[in-house]
Amino acid sequence: MLMYHGFYHGFFPGWFGFWGFGWPLMAAIAVIPFWRICTRVGHSPWLSLLILIPMVNLIFLYILAFGEWPALRGTGQPPAGGANSSTPGR
Repeated sequence: MLMYHGFYHGFFPGWFGFWGFGWPLMAAIAVIPFWRICTRVGHSPWLSLLILIPMVNLIFLYILAFGEWPALRGTGQPPAGGANSSTPGR
């Protein structure tokens, strides 16, 4: 087998073939759950596409986790992890 800078000759066609098919599959696996989450919490489901952008996806996760959810507005429910309203004296 021929070696070229540490790679076997013939490595790259298989690599590009995998990523040509694998990238859309992995993107779908990442976006679909966030599409459902955004819909359930009251945000636009199109925001789930932010999960595909490096570093922006981390910011998006923090905003989604700690931000206000429009679906809970006016329901009287405290946000998850908020003050416990069942404790007397609070």
